[in-house]
Amino acid sequence: MDVSTINIPLQNDILVQVDQIANDEARTRVDLINEAIRIYIERKKEWQKIFKIGEKIGSKLEISEDDVMKEIKAYRKEKVK
Repeated sequence: MDVSTINIPLQNDILVQVDQIANDEARTRVDLINEAIRIYIERKKEWQKIFKIGEKIGSKLEISEDDVMKEIKAYRKEKVK
C-alpha cells in the first residue's frame, strides 16, 4: 500500500479528543484519523447515491429542488403551529 505523509493543523481541543479516543481504543492517532477520513468518504459517496436517486425520481415526477424546499418549509411551518 502506498502511503503519503501530510501535515495538517488541528485545534488543540480536537487533538486532545483524538488522542483520548485513540488511547481508549488502544489505537494510534494515525489509525483513528485514517478511519475517520475513510468513514467520511464512504458516507459522502452514499449521500451522492441518494441524491442521484432523488434527482431521477424528481425528473420523472417533474419536481424540482425548489419544489422540494418549498414543501419542506411548508411542512416545518405547519409543525410549529
